[in-house]
Amino acid sequence: MDALTDEQTMLMSSLREMAEREFAEAAFTWQGETPWDNVELLADRGYLGLNIDEAYGGGGLDEIEAVLSVEVVGEVCPDTAQHLYTQQLVGPRAIDMFGTPVVKERYLPKVTAGETTVAIAISEPGAGSDVSAMTTTVEEDHDGLVVSGEKMWVSDVPDSTAAVVWAKFPEGLGSLVVDLDADGVEIEQHYTNMGGHTQTHFYLENVRVPADHVLTRGSAGFKQQLAALNWERIGSATLANAWARCALDIALEYALDRDQFGQPIGDFQGIEWKLAEMLKEVEASRALTHRAARRAVAHDRVPDRLDASLAKLYSAQIVERVVSEALQIHGANGYQQDHPLEYLYRVARGRRLAAGTDEIQKNTIAAALKDDGLPPLA
Repeated sequence: MDALTDEQTMLMSSLREMAEREFAEAAFTWQGETPWDNVELLADRGYLGLNIDEAYGGGGLDEIEAVLSVEVVGEVCPDTAQHLYTQQLVGPRAIDMFGTPVVKERYLPKVTAGETTVAIAISEPGAGSDVSAMTTTVEEDHDGLVVSGEKMWVSDVPDSTAAVVWAKFPEGLGSLVVDLDADGVEIEQHYTNMGGHTQTHFYLENVRVPADHVLTRGSAGFKQQLAALNWERIGSATLANAWARCALDIALEYALDRDQFGQPIGDFQGIEWKLAEMLKEVEASRALTHRAARRAVAHDRVPDRLDASLAKLYSAQIVERVVSEALQIHGANGYQQDHPLEYLYRVARGRRLAAGTDEIQKNTIAAALKDDGLPPLA
């Protein structure tokens, strides 16, 4: 990212050094499991929850630092970076932005201490991209709130104590924090996706939730929640960029070391052009992502929908292409199970689905164009 402050440069340099020293050896051995040893080390050294309020154990910094930390760690250990992404820019971020002091104090310190995670539950069997089709409801009675419905494709549930659940309140869509061990929460199924990560289908049957666990409700509140979701999209783009750089680094090292026909394969023009194209796409994607993050921080930490969707769409597409080309450079060596590129190839495909599909991003981009015209050049 251009024009880093001295403090940001020092922070990222220290984090990079730690990742290379502590995470590199075990990277690609986690296979979808949360790397808790790494998470605890990040927490101990103050690198977990960089953008979360200091009052709750965070770093009190901006999302710029959170984005940079995902990039730096993701080049070394993809799974550790995924934890940083979800726990700095998704569920806990919503609590930090919209939660009551009671909710923040209850959940955030355990996240920043590396003791647990907070999931986010949006999708349902009949409601994915179309959030208006949700059937999970919140009703009010004299004792508080009662939540009923079902959620699926939820990540991090086995490691989480709670989830940010999107649901329909009497006045419209909103969100609230639900303890996953509460009476009435029933796990229907854990299943493993193509990348090896666990996702969960669960039911909520008359689950009682305190009123102070509400994050957003009503038209204005839910618009805030939708805007905050763009941080998830910027985070997803950052994770994709980190994985793409990781694949490019692996491919470059192999191209310089692998000899064929009396020279390193990296000296053949066909491979040189692949490497050049890969770097071009990675750097273009990083530029889009960094611009989205910087503009958001400059505008009260609310990302622009066009910026976020452009970054999300492009990064999701380029990580798939870059990892595929890195595997192509390796030939049969990269096509083996347990090879780092085989793992990256599987997880990279998920970036075009998670946090909004390619098609949803294109719809958002087109809507922004029609509503606002071309973005300004500046």
